[in-house]
Amino acid sequence: MFTYETADQKEVRRFRIAQFNGRMATVKAGEATVTGFVRSVLEKESSTPPCWTITIIPNAPKEAPRPLRPSSRTRPFAEDYF
Repeated sequence: MFTYETADQKEVRRFRIAQFNGRMATVKAGEATVTGFVRSVLEKESSTPPCWTITIIPNAPKEAPRPLRPSSRTRPFAEDYF
């Protein structure tokens, strides 16, 4: 799990909407970029200005799809033209 802390209300709203709709969200913190499902959005009550802690469950990056079979190197029905 990846924990992220922010004070940006627009960003918090985006995470809450992603959590509600079951969509993946992407966070870029420094050099790290994490994409995954939002597990929780918690507000720290004792902080001024308001601050939120967001927990994300990261997903492994998807592999590029491979073709099911190799494509033909010759044109189909090429012998019909000769």
